[in-house]
Amino acid sequence: MELGRTIKQLRLKAEMTQEQLGEKLGVSAQSVSKWENGAAMPDITALPLIAETFGVSIDDLFDLTVEQRLNRIENRLDIENELPQDVFREYEDYLKAQMEEEEHRKRATQLTAYLYWHRMNADGQKVSRYAREAIRMAPAEKECQWMLQKAEGHAAWDWNIHNHSKAIDFYRQLVEENPDIRLPYLYLLDNLLADHRTQEAETYLKRYETLKDANPVIAGVYRAHIALARFDEPEADRIMAELGEQYPDDFVYLFEAAQYYALKCDYDKAIALYEHSFETETRRPRFQDELMAIADIYEIQGNYSKAAQTYDRIIDLLKNEWGLKEDTSLRHAEKEKARLLAKA
Repeated sequence: MELGRTIKQLRLKAEMTQEQLGEKLGVSAQSVSKWENGAAMPDITALPLIAETFGVSIDDLFDLTVEQRLNRIENRLDIENELPQDVFREYEDYLKAQMEEEEHRKRATQLTAYLYWHRMNADGQKVSRYAREAIRMAPAEKECQWMLQKAEGHAAWDWNIHNHSKAIDFYRQLVEENPDIRLPYLYLLDNLLADHRTQEAETYLKRYETLKDANPVIAGVYRAHIALARFDEPEADRIMAELGEQYPDDFVYLFEAAQYYALKCDYDKAIALYEHSFETETRRPRFQDELMAIADIYEIQGNYSKAAQTYDRIIDLLKNEWGLKEDTSLRHAEKEKARLLAKA
C-alpha cells in the first residue's frame, strides 16, 4: 500500500478533514490532498509527526511485510548503541505480538532476546562508567565493586558467585532433550571445564564423539582441556602437539590451538597461531575473532602501538570485507584504536 493511501485511511479512521490534518502538521490542505492522491510525498522530517498524530509507528505508515519489519528492527539494533525509550517499547510490543504467530515465532523470540541484551549492554556501559568513578573516589570501599564485576564480567573470588552450575543444568537438559544435536554438547563442556568438573566433561565428550557430525579436531582439543583442568599440563601439551601433526593447516585446529596457548599465557605462540588461522580462513567475509585476540595479547604485553595497529586491521576488515560504515562494531573498533594510541 502506498504511503498516501495509508495516510488517507488513517485520516478517515480518525474522522479528520484534510484541512484539520494539514493544520496539525503545519501544511496546507492541498499538500495533504497531493499526498493522498500520490502526486507528492511528505517530507521525511514530517513522518514522526504524522505517526504521532495518528498514534502509530513510522513503520505503520508503510506497507511492510513482517519480515521487512523484523529486518529493520535487527538493523537498527546493529547500528545504534542505545534506543530511545519509545522506540524500545514499540519494538518490544511488536516482537511480542509476532511471538504469538507460529510463522515468525522463532525469529521474533531471537530478536526479543537481542532487544533486551541491547538495552542491558547499553545500561551495563553506564554501570561501568559510574561504578569506576565511584571506586576511584573511594578505593577502600566495596559498595560498587560487585556492580562493576557484574557489568564487566570481572573475576569473583567466592565460589558460590563464580560457579557455572545453573548454566550446566540448562545445557545438560538441552543435551538430554536433543541428544543428536552437536552444539549443546560444546556449551555444556565449556561450562563443566570452567568449573573443573572433568569427570562429567569426559562422559559428555564421549557422547559427543558418537555423533555423526562430531569434529575429531574439536574432540581432541576438549581432551587437552580436560587434561589441563586436571592440572596435567604435560598430557594436555602432548594431545595438542599430536593434533598439530595430524592437522597442521586445518583452520579449526589453528584457531583452537591459538586459544589453548593464549589460555596458558604462551602469548608469542598464540599470536603466531592466530595469524596462521586468520590467513587460512577461506570464508568471506572473515570474522574478527583472531585479530581481536591478537590486539588483546599485545595490550596485555604493554605493546599498545602494536595493539592499535591490529585494530587498524580490524577496521579494514569491517569496512572492506563486511562493507560496514555505521555499525556499532566499527565504532567500537575505532574507539579502541584511539584508546590504545592514547596509552601508547
